[in-house]
Amino acid sequence: MGLRFRKIVRILPGVRLNFSKSGGSLSLGERGLTVNLNRDGARTTAGLPGSGLSYSTRRAPWNGGGASRWLWIAALAALAVIATFAFAP
Repeated sequence: MGLRFRKIVRILPGVRLNFSKSGGSLSLGERGLTVNLNRDGARTTAGLPGSGLSYSTRRAPWNGGGASRWLWIAALAALAVIATFAFAP
């Protein structure tokens, strides 16, 4: 088994910087809906917390084409969800 390294830094509620031996990434969201952005593109994961059921999609690397538009939409949607829960009374 090889050596692994992983460090997660929480910036704000629902916003995390992830560092590992292979590189870094930015995660937006909480349990149930997360968007992870890294140099290879983006992964969006939606699930039912506590059930073990989830669905994950991966978008192509940042190429300036149509994929990047959807990545920004997914990131903004995740931020909207975070803001709704973070600032709710």
